[in-house]
Amino acid sequence: MSAAQAVRPGHYRDQSPLEVAAERGRARFIDVREPYEFTGELGHVPGSELVPLAGLERAARGWSHEHRLVIVCRSGARSGRAAAYLASVGFKDVINLAGGMIGWSEAGLPVER
Repeated sequence: MSAAQAVRPGHYRDQSPLEVAAERGRARFIDVREPYEFTGELGHVPGSELVPLAGLERAARGWSHEHRLVIVCRSGARSGRAAAYLASVGFKDVINLAGGMIGWSEAGLPVER
């Protein structure tokens, strides 16, 4: 297992932007930033859903615990907290985008604004 795929407390894992890009179409992408960030300079991963961190607990109550979730933020810190929370309440396959949208953009991956 690479360092980028290390399992974190709460049983989620960090993955690099290139590894996460391979999950498109197989995972549900949840962006935990604020609306102005989602549509701002860094944009967002195409097809991702905006669920600001403050509303994550409420929103997640209606989600299947079996789906693979990729959690995204600006740099990977907020999404790491969100991923740990989701794993702690029973979500079985949670991935944190290491480096967040900064890393995604630096990798030259597609972005919507």
